[in-house]
Amino acid sequence: MIIYGLKNCDTCRKAVKALPGAQLVDVRAEGVPDDVMQRAFAQFSAALLNTRSTTWRGLDAGERDADPLVLIAQHPALMKRPLIDDGGALHLGWTKQVQDALGV
Repeated sequence: MIIYGLKNCDTCRKAVKALPGAQLVDVRAEGVPDDVMQRAFAQFSAALLNTRSTTWRGLDAGERDADPLVLIAQHPALMKRPLIDDGGALHLGWTKQVQDALGV
């Protein structure tokens, strides 16, 4: 199981703690593989963007209209976190629904 997120994100830390053996990939340092991002965007579309982040609020209107995958590539903190790859099944966020699906 791979958790894509930020090492200093409280929500990502909760997910790592609750999922022993899961590997945290810091998206700022390592990024997310293109194939995983394509699958995530196909599954979650606009929900993949964290529009409540300070990074999002710092963008001007023109930048916000860019392709979401390009925005996330340029600003990794814009990705909603965590993105969890559980053997090919993708989960976004750390909601009760995601925790139940992962058996936490």
